[in-house]
Amino acid sequence: QVTLVESGGGLVQAGGSLRLSCVASGSILSINPMGWYRQAPGKQRELVASIASGGSTNYAESVKGRFIISRDNAKKMVYLQMTSLKPEDTAVYYCNAHVLSLTGILGNYWGQGTQVTVSS
Repeated sequence: QVTLVESGGGLVQAGGSLRLSCVASGSILSINPMGWYRQAPGKQRELVASIASGGSTNYAESVKGRFIISRDNAKKMVYLQMTSLKPEDTAVYYCNAHVLSLTGILGNYWGQGTQVTVSS
């Protein structure tokens, strides 16, 4: 079993910054990729950013130049540094990880979500 725990959400004014963190624990051999998704009320969950174990990244167009994703493979952590936040960034942010377990099983796991609210 694999667990993802997010932290770092909150309320911030437009133009402000927040840093999200996510730590994975459990039966983990490797994680590739790790990423962040978000879901706003009434909308589908969407990819915000992902990062492969080698460091290559992928961003949604709406966050390019404002958000930076990074990871610490040794700590099994992924981070999302969010700057120049806009009200439209308001959503529940979910950590996601594609995990190869110690027993050789592939699985896709989600965190419980952390609320990010950007006031105008």
